[in-house]
This record gives sequence, C-alpha cells and structure tokens, in this order.
Amino acid sequence: MNESQARLPREPADFFTKPFARFLQIETASAGALLAVTLCAVILANSPWSMPFLDFWQMPLGISIGHIEFTRSLQHWINDALMTLFFFIVALELKREMVVGELRNPRMAALSLAAALGGMIVPATLYYMLARGTPGAHGWGTVMATDTAFVIGCLAVLGARIPLSLRLFLLSLAIFDDIGAILVVAIGYGETLNWQALSLTAAGIALVPAMTWMGIRSIPVYFIVGGLIWLALDASGIHPTLAGVILGLLTPARGWVSDSRLHAILHRVVAHPPSKDWSGDTSDRHDLQRANIATREAFSPVERLEILLHPWVAFIIMPLFALANAGIPISLEKLDTALALAIVAGLVVGKPAGVVLFSFLAVKLRLAQRPPDMNWGLLVGGGLLTGIGFTMSLFIAGLAYGPALLNSAKIGILAASSLASICGLLLLLWLTRHFSHRVEG
Repeated sequence: MNESQARLPREPADFFTKPFARFLQIETASAGALLAVTLCAVILANSPWSMPFLDFWQMPLGISIGHIEFTRSLQHWINDALMTLFFFIVALELKREMVVGELRNPRMAALSLAAALGGMIVPATLYYMLARGTPGAHGWGTVMATDTAFVIGCLAVLGARIPLSLRLFLLSLAIFDDIGAILVVAIGYGETLNWQALSLTAAGIALVPAMTWMGIRSIPVYFIVGGLIWLALDASGIHPTLAGVILGLLTPARGWVSDSRLHAILHRVVAHPPSKDWSGDTSDRHDLQRANIATREAFSPVERLEILLHPWVAFIIMPLFALANAGIPISLEKLDTALALAIVAGLVVGKPAGVVLFSFLAVKLRLAQRPPDMNWGLLVGGGLLTGIGFTMSLFIAGLAYGPALLNSAKIGILAASSLASICGLLLLLWLTRHFSHRVEG
C-alpha cells in the first residue's frame, strides 16, 4: 500500500491551520494571552480613553418583547454566560481525570482534594479575621480560588526542572479549587431562591442522563437543553455558571464505540475492493457511513467537547473576561488599603499555608499519598503559585463587592497574584537549581 494514501488529503488551508494548531498546544499561550490582555485593560482604564472603554462593557444587550425584557450589560453576559463554558471545561477535565486519568487513584486524588480544601478554608478564614467588621467582610470568597491558566503557565516557564507529579498535583488542585469557587458563588453570593425555577432546573438536569440512556448523542441537542438549564438557574437566584459544572460532570467520559468494535467496522470498509463509485444504496456505502459514525463515537463526549471548546475558552472567552474585568482606574486616594492588604494576605500567605498544612495532615493521617519525586519543598513552591487568584478572584469580587470597594479589591487581587507568582517561581528556581526532571507526555 502506498504510504501517502494512508494519510488524509492535503489542502491549501493546512499551511495556515497546522502551525496555528501547534500554537494552541503550547502551555504558556493561554497565560500569555491573559497577561497581554490584562496589561491592555489596565493601560486603557488609566488612559484618556478610560471612560469610553469602561462604559463600553456596561452597554445593555438583550431582547424585549412587550412586557417581557431580558437585558443585561455586555460585562454581565461575559461573566455569567460565557464563563459558564469555562466552568464546563473545568468540569470536563475533572471528569476525565477521575475516570481515566491520574485521579483514578483515590489516595492521589485525596492529596489534591485536601490541598484544595486547605487552600479555600485557611485564606478565607484569614481574610475574614482581617476584614471583620468592615464593609468588605463579605468578600471572603475572593481569596479562595486559583487561576489555572497562570499556574500552569508559570510551571511551563520552568520547563523540565519541574517533575510531572507537581504539574498534575497543581492542575488537579486548581480544578477542585475552581469547582469549589463556583459552589461558593452559588451558595454565598446568590439571591433569594425561586423554587419554581429551581424545580425546572432539576427537571432539566434529570433530562440529561435520561437522554444519554436513550442513546441521544447529538451535541447541539445537549447544548439546547444546557441553555434551558442555564436560563432556569439564572431565574432561580443561583448563579447560572453552576450549570457549566453540573453539565460537565454529567458528560460521559467513555466512548460509545469500543476499540474492538471500531476495528471490526473499519475492517469491513478495508475489505471492500477499491471502487471509484461509492454512491447509491449499496453495502459499501452503508459500511462507509457506519465507519464515519464509529470513528467519531470512539472518542468519548468529554474528549470531543474538550477538543471543540478548549481553544475558544482559552483564547477568546478568558481574554474577553480579563478585558472586561481587569480595567482598573488606579487611584491611591480612593484605595481601601485595609481591604487590599486583606486580599494580599489571604492569597499570598493564607493560600499556600492552607495547601501545605492540609496536604501534610492528609499524608500523616494516611488519607493521601505524596508522589516520591515531589518533596515538601516543591509542594511549598507550588502552594505559593496557588495564590495567583486573578481570573477567578476577579469573577467572585464582581459579585461580592459594591462599586465603592470593587476597584480596591481588584488592585489587591492583581498585587497578590503578581507577588504569588514571583515568590513561587523564585522558590522553585532555587529548589531545582542543581537538577532537572525529564517531563514526558
């Protein structure tokens, strides 16, 4: 058989799409895009174009039919609708890791889960102690989250100096963190509950596994149902981004067509003699159509959706969120220093302290297992990086603080995230100065 015939036909567009696909696979690309957009937002917010830039994100968008009006600001649509896809991707990653990935090992998963719990409880407690009795005390959730993209980007900068086990630990910790953050948003920063809308939400959620059981595999159909669940949650008083987490965890992590069945179906296609005419109602054509479905369904829905959505989330949705939320008019006159320092203390001190303390307790109590190549020093360095709250902290801050405190909170978040990344990188560089690890995969 000619080797060239075993490949897909080449098209002129491949000249552009293949280098771009390789670019999407670079770990630091998403973090780099976020950093560039954040700097642009801060510069624009403190430039002569500050007012038009900030007012643009408050532009109302929606529909109005008679007495029914569904209108939100552009920033609101980004934070509530588009960010649902971010949480959906996070939940997909968690589901995949728990079913076929590193988190299948209960003791390895327990280490990341314990670290994530410590990284939420300790900083929130420290923040509340510092901000108690002030108007900003309600913002304890701001210091509980970790920005996954920036943490993985920092580790990518260090390259082969960092063991794979630390990368997997921090990735799974950040995923648990993000799930915890959206639960905090749903419980701590929701509105008065609408039980009728909650009943509709529950019915929609129950419909999803029922559709899976019936064999409905059309992704657009599930997106329509997901959209209805989002609308019901939005009307219920619970933050609608929780829909992304629920739907992600309900997504099957195994393919519908097994490897053995796929090989058998493809063998039938290969067994047909070469033909120039595949048209008509023939067995050849039926086998080819069956092979087309089988090759698609051999991938699990989790894999297919991650491949489909991850580039859009990483390079469109997250930068849009940063552009809409990181624009901070910096004015020291209006800065609430106590609030900003409480956020810095929570993220830079409380976050790594909670991660390390709860990890240590989980290992000592034999509830969790620490990988042999990830010593406690590396875990401390990784814990410092978890203080990079940025995206998630900005997301929660937008719900927790009023206009009078929001800019001070954002300044604290940016300062804490910058300090945490510098401290974490410097410590990891110092700890790994005499050796490196071969990173595979």
